[in-house]
Amino acid sequence: MRARGGHTTVIQRVLERRAAKPPTPDEGTTATVAVMVRVLPPPRALVVVCDPILRQEVEQRITADVLDVETVPAEHEALRRLSEEFRPVVLTDSLDLIRKIRAKPGARAPFILYVAELDEAAERHAGLLAGADDSLARRVSERELAARLKAARRIAELENALRVTLEQNRKLSATDELTRVASRRFFGKHFPREVERAARFARPLSLLLCDVDHFRKINERFGHPGGDKVLRQFGARLQHCLRRGIDWAARIGGEEFVIVMPETGCAAAREAANRLRDTISRSPFALEGRGVRVSASFGLCGIDRVGAGERGLAQRMLKVADAALYRSKKDGRNRVTVGDLDSRTSSSTDGQPHHAQTADPGRET
Repeated sequence: MRARGGHTTVIQRVLERRAAKPPTPDEGTTATVAVMVRVLPPPRALVVVCDPILRQEVEQRITADVLDVETVPAEHEALRRLSEEFRPVVLTDSLDLIRKIRAKPGARAPFILYVAELDEAAERHAGLLAGADDSLARRVSERELAARLKAARRIAELENALRVTLEQNRKLSATDELTRVASRRFFGKHFPREVERAARFARPLSLLLCDVDHFRKINERFGHPGGDKVLRQFGARLQHCLRRGIDWAARIGGEEFVIVMPETGCAAAREAANRLRDTISRSPFALEGRGVRVSASFGLCGIDRVGAGERGLAQRMLKVADAALYRSKKDGRNRVTVGDLDSRTSSSTDGQPHHAQTADPGRET
């Protein structure tokens, strides 16, 4: 976007400055929480509505992609279900049930949405006073109901993600300290969940492995501190090219990284991989006051539609991508090779088919 006279507009300069700024630690944490929220299934909701007509209306208006709904007609049954298994969202028309849920000591608190009998402020206010988090009228519009349900889901998901993060904080380091991308442990835990999510909705999914070319020579020339500087800049360039809140990167080895691309089939993932390869090699890395050219090799495993019931698919995708990465290294580096999950063949960016051999753990990088 340019203004008259060929000058860059103020908005464009601000966008360019933001794009050039490396991600901060806070942004990295936000990205990992976003991944955790997205890969989890829809929160379970308990609908406890005494009025049978209203109960049927509510059931018909809540779609499965928003909340996983279970309906019970009686308060005592609802309390029994909640004591056996926690439901993060409760939708009810009973003020007494709300009070009983809130009176439970030391229990996790669900998000309670109260449905008032009358469309009056006093009725909705009574629900909030009883302990509901939100309230709406019985004759609420479709648009307003959808918005309030999505808000309830968002709050329940964030609460769950934060709770899990706190519980596992000592056992799981989510972010690689050097590069600020996700850690190897984070990848090992959440990539199988990405596969499960893709299978649940029959969506595409791609996995991309990349490795800094000749990294051993960089360490020999500039020492390990110089190598660390390259890795930090490498991680920043990867994150700059990813779709925020959708794609995510992790460091799984010394100079080896993985990029997870949900909702992305093989062809689109190959284009993204070539853009990443170009971004890495196009401009020099800053090192000891000079510019150092760095390139990377890539191995891709992409699925256009993940099928349900495939055991060990996450591990198989990783093996295929690793074999394709090995082929990229063997064929001259600084290239993208696509592995085939079914026939175990691969093709590099030159379009020539190659046999996807098992990667050698001791290969030269």
